[in-house]
Amino acid sequence: MAVLTSRASPPALPRPFWMLWLGTVINRTGAIVQPFLSVYLVQVQGFTLGQTGAVMTAFGVGSLLSHLLAGWLTDRLGRRLTLTGGMLATSAAMVVLGAASGFLAVAATAFLLGLTIESYRPASQAMVADLVPPALRPRAYGLLFWGMNLGYSVAMVAGGWFADHGAHGMFGVNAAVAVAFAAVVWRAVPESRPAEAALGGVRLRAVLRDRLMLAVCAVTAGYGALYAQAFTTLPLAMAEQGVDRTRFGLAMALNGVLIIAVQPLTGAWMARRDPNRVLAAGTAVVAAGFGLTAFVHDARGLALTVAVWTAGEIVIAGTLPTIVAALASPELQGTYAGVSGMSWSAGAVLAPVIGTALLPLGPETLWSGIGLIGAASALGALLIGGPVRRRTSTDHSRTSSI
Repeated sequence: MAVLTSRASPPALPRPFWMLWLGTVINRTGAIVQPFLSVYLVQVQGFTLGQTGAVMTAFGVGSLLSHLLAGWLTDRLGRRLTLTGGMLATSAAMVVLGAASGFLAVAATAFLLGLTIESYRPASQAMVADLVPPALRPRAYGLLFWGMNLGYSVAMVAGGWFADHGAHGMFGVNAAVAVAFAAVVWRAVPESRPAEAALGGVRLRAVLRDRLMLAVCAVTAGYGALYAQAFTTLPLAMAEQGVDRTRFGLAMALNGVLIIAVQPLTGAWMARRDPNRVLAAGTAVVAAGFGLTAFVHDARGLALTVAVWTAGEIVIAGTLPTIVAALASPELQGTYAGVSGMSWSAGAVLAPVIGTALLPLGPETLWSGIGLIGAASALGALLIGGPVRRRTSTDHSRTSSI
């Protein structure tokens, strides 16, 4: 009977992971400033579109650097201190930005907010690598991704209400949930950095010399440039096809619905597959979904393509951090996670540049070009699979023999 039970249910994830998951959901539920920041700048601050774009660029640059800085601090100071400190700094930046006025003050504060708002990601990714056995990491990272989307679906509704009824209030709400996240982690999640990691030096150049990790970053950046089209070029392209904002929003809502409904069911399946092959297959599916957009002329067709690339996104969610965690040594888990996050953000920054350059050439050229970027990333993921497997299996053998 005991054997049947162990086969029927997957191994339990440790309690500290679930407290980290809870804090992440709380934080994302109140993460209402970022999606509506541009609306706030125009409608409340009275900024021009040019000024709004400059402020959002300052925020984006800060966010890009946030991954690298937080990853380094995660290994230098510890996971728990970096995460809680980053969330408290985020809370303070939220309050200051909500009170700031004038272009220069708002732009400077937006940069500081960007520098802190993503600081929890490398720390939480390193915590999972520390707390969860390798075989369970795809499930754990997938559940974190699911929790983020679960919270984000609430945040979009709440943020829309605040944007219409009291925009300044959203800064206070976002600041409060950041403090709550910090409190949950500080009280319920112990420091997970291995003792031997604290004795080692943290050097960014060690990551930059890792050619295999750089190859993973190239794949990640390509995927970021592919996926971010959903929020940059896709709305513009669908407007040209006559899909109004309401129908576009309903079609895009399918992305969140599918993630919430399907993601928790994929954990056991993911754990039995090679992460690199899963990454390649998922990226190819996302690329196919965006490529099919060339034939979309209405909201129904858009919903179908959204369903396709969401399926690939669900598959990928737990694999990238699993691969990065497997490549990193214990003393560099945070730094590797930070470099990986920065590469994804770099791809996302390039997404509107690529998309808007291809948009005037017509939908066939646009989405074929985007699809080719995804196909190249999928091929890259497949090609690095062998080296990743050889390196991680060698590391595992060494660890087992000690």
